[in-house]
Amino acid sequence: MKKIILSSLLIFSFGAYILHVRILGAEAPVALKPRPNKPPVALNLPQYNQIVTEPIIQPDVKPTPTPTPKPTPTPPPPVINTGKYRNGTYTGDSVDASYGYVQVRVVISGGKIADVQFLDHPRGGNSTRINNYAMPYLISEAIALQDSNVDTVSGASYTSEAYRQSLGSALAQA
Repeated sequence: MKKIILSSLLIFSFGAYILHVRILGAEAPVALKPRPNKPPVALNLPQYNQIVTEPIIQPDVKPTPTPTPKPTPTPPPPVINTGKYRNGTYTGDSVDASYGYVQVRVVISGGKIADVQFLDHPRGGNSTRINNYAMPYLISEAIALQDSNVDTVSGASYTSEAYRQSLGSALAQA
């Protein structure tokens, strides 16, 4: 019943508005006024209708080139060796881990282990899942200890042992 009353009230209001505008001659809102049929005005502005490919320079003003200062390269500060290893990147031996080979590269900065990267590790089947879990742990353990004597990761004992040997051979070079 409410819908019928609201609909009737809306129709009545619209009808009253139409009567007000048409019969009583009330001024229509701006949006409803018809536009006069006049052609659009063509603006003759040649300076805006051309593409400028050269810079516009006044004849009596000569541009002076401003020299751009070249930045002087500053060498990076030397890394002071405060640890027990020589700075550099060292690659360890490739060690058989029963299910594949493990080989690491160690980055020494400031005489300390900054990063360890796996160059090779056992892949395929269960080895992929196990090593995806074990490798980040082994890397963080080596960086924290600053040594190759890392703990064995449960379930990845062969990889852990091969990692210790490869990292040890890399650190022996440092």
